[in-house]
Amino acid sequence: MNVPAPAGIATLVAYVATIPAANLAVTHFGAVPVGFGYAAPAGAYMVGLALVLRDLARESAGRGAVLAAIAVGTILSYFLADPALAGASAAAFAVAETMDFVVYEPLRKRGLLIAMLASNAVGLLADSLLFLKLAFGSFEYLPGQILGKAWMTFAAIAVLALLRRRKQASANA
Repeated sequence: MNVPAPAGIATLVAYVATIPAANLAVTHFGAVPVGFGYAAPAGAYMVGLALVLRDLARESAGRGAVLAAIAVGTILSYFLADPALAGASAAAFAVAETMDFVVYEPLRKRGLLIAMLASNAVGLLADSLLFLKLAFGSFEYLPGQILGKAWMTFAAIAVLALLRRRKQASANA
């Protein structure tokens, strides 16, 4: 078995850490504003970040490590969430991250940023629909959930694009 490089391990740890962070945010902050008059459970930001980190972990640590991290994240999500949210959180995480993975894999050859945008769109929609239905029995927060997660995806992709440009510029210099 190949052991991921330190950067891969760090990305995996950051990815798995977003799960308890999202659950703690929902438990302690409830609904928060996400812009344009919408609100969402506070964990939406961390879930958006998790989708991006999952894709980065795939690139730095490999497919097997990411699948193991999804399993660990699902278990953590269940045991670290508020009991009222545990099942919803674990189910939404497992389904959304797996869907993100399935969309990301064939697209990654077309470019990291394109694969991230497409896979995160699928993952954030799946997570939002499933979590809201299971946790609250309502889609009242759906626009806010999607918006909050999309903000994180766009922010992370913007940072990655800037870093890529910087790297290319210094390589050409």
